[in-house]
Amino acid sequence: MAKIKIDIASGTVAKTAVVVGIDLGTTHSLVAYVNPETNQPEIIKDELGSLVPSIIGFQPGQLPQVGYMAKEGLIASPDRTIYSVKRLLGRSYKDVSDVQSLLSYRIIDDDTDSLVKVMVDNAFYNPIELSAIILKSLKQKAEKALNAEVNQAVITVPAYFNDAQRQATRDAGKLAGLDVLRILNEPTAASLSYGLNATEAERVLVYDLGGGTFDVSILAIEDGVFEVLSTKGDTVLGGDDIDRAVMQFWISNDPVLQNLQLLSDRQKLRLMAESAKIQLSGDPHSKYQDCLMVGQVSVDVSLNYQQLQAAANPILQKTQHCIAAALKDAQLKESDIQAVVMVGGSTRYPEIYQLLTSMFPHVQVNNQINPDEVVALGAAIEADVLAGNRSDVLLLDVTPLSLGIETAGGLMDVLIPRNAKIPARVGREYTTSVDGQVNMKIAVFQGEREMVAENRKLGEFVLKGIPAMPAGFPKIEVSFAIDANGMLQVKAKELRSNVSQEIEIKPQYGLTDAQVEKMLLDGFQFAQTDIQMRLQQEAVNEAQQLIYLAQRFLEKNGNMMSEEEIKGTKQRIQELERLLQSQAPKDEILAQVTLLNDFTRPFAERLMDVAVASALKGKGI
Repeated sequence: MAKIKIDIASGTVAKTAVVVGIDLGTTHSLVAYVNPETNQPEIIKDELGSLVPSIIGFQPGQLPQVGYMAKEGLIASPDRTIYSVKRLLGRSYKDVSDVQSLLSYRIIDDDTDSLVKVMVDNAFYNPIELSAIILKSLKQKAEKALNAEVNQAVITVPAYFNDAQRQATRDAGKLAGLDVLRILNEPTAASLSYGLNATEAERVLVYDLGGGTFDVSILAIEDGVFEVLSTKGDTVLGGDDIDRAVMQFWISNDPVLQNLQLLSDRQKLRLMAESAKIQLSGDPHSKYQDCLMVGQVSVDVSLNYQQLQAAANPILQKTQHCIAAALKDAQLKESDIQAVVMVGGSTRYPEIYQLLTSMFPHVQVNNQINPDEVVALGAAIEADVLAGNRSDVLLLDVTPLSLGIETAGGLMDVLIPRNAKIPARVGREYTTSVDGQVNMKIAVFQGEREMVAENRKLGEFVLKGIPAMPAGFPKIEVSFAIDANGMLQVKAKELRSNVSQEIEIKPQYGLTDAQVEKMLLDGFQFAQTDIQMRLQQEAVNEAQQLIYLAQRFLEKNGNMMSEEEIKGTKQRIQELERLLQSQAPKDEILAQVTLLNDFTRPFAERLMDVAVASALKGKGI
């Protein structure tokens, strides 16, 4: 007999809780879950499909929009439309100051080492808050599609994300109302999707090129155990850089483009570059042509496949160097790899397949799995494992960067080297250098350079109360413990006196617990006043989504519709647009949404019947 949960307080049937996997991407994000009926991972989709553009749109007096509706603002209101947030996560202004010229929105230099801020009108947002807006949208998408509560998730990050970036991702999930069960490396997630049904042991190289980040990981898969042997990558390398290289090619060849002043013009050129890359990747024999109006001047832009190759080649060479480094770290040769998996939408560029087949001619380079979906599907599998629904999978991951402390002379003393298996715990003894020293500063760094000044500082604390002794006599053990999420805890203890202190490293570019708690409390405090605005915004979102779908439907099927159907649809779209422009009350907007839906439903169903009949033509049932 099936059990039904009842909410005693309300007397209603309680919704089932679902644990999801989330791929929080630079360009697009996805959410997936394991279907309990089939025990297989599935991407969660709605009317707009599975991919959610990682774009946030801010308009005065409205709640932020996410996805395709926000994408419309890239040109219409570029200073209020935020994209590529993932590249800002866990970073200060000093880290990202060089990309300001590539963005249409403002990032603020407050002359500190704190988390970078984004300015929209007179409001300021940090990347954690912005990422939380995207994650909350994915949470709501899943809840609506599954008619279930979603409170727990596994969120993926590039394998080469450092501790600050991982903590920022976890904080964003918390702000979005999610209990983040695991921060999972993207290549490891992809290998879960690929290797779940593997029947024999194999070494797999995962090549993951997304919109803004690149990773390569090498894994050994056997009997449901996924062991990461090495990982290498670049958190500011991706398909966006190919787009910018194409932009730069056009700019360098046209004096008018060299003096672009308007943000909207730069955005148009960037989107043209992206379109050129996509078109030529799908049809290398074609030629991309378009024109950009700059003031009163029409500028023609064009691109062929050879020019795209020239623009993209430096990016591909960087990924090739990462592959060589990952193989070296794993102590393997190209011939030791049994399978290569391509992950990330940017791997649709054909030269990447050519690069991998030339490097690994003895194996089949796997480009059959949807590169956009494979990470989210793997995250869903790991979420299902952590929810206790399956025990046939075990992940053994690694830390991407070395962890250590500062010693005399500003040297980096590594306690946990890069590519060490995690979780891990390591201890090492130190002593004092001055007679009677009673305090010792423990400064923790992450990176591969010999001097700490060249590495990233994660945090520091002072071990106080060391008994006064001659130099070299105290025995101070410093221990590092890194968990399965890649999060670090550091402890220092004077062994003779048992004086000790420990901290969980909170990156200097993250949020404090107090900041996170305040943001959550503000959300509760203003929940009542926000609800009317949210209901209004949801009506606006529904209307904009329907307009978007109806216009695409007309473009695709107009030749099979009557003049009356086309005219009636356009009239109802125009009326809905008028209501949105006049900021009409939600009930009026929803009433017009119903009218447009009711009008289009009969011929939409008719065209669906025609499509099904055509697909089944000549086939027996």
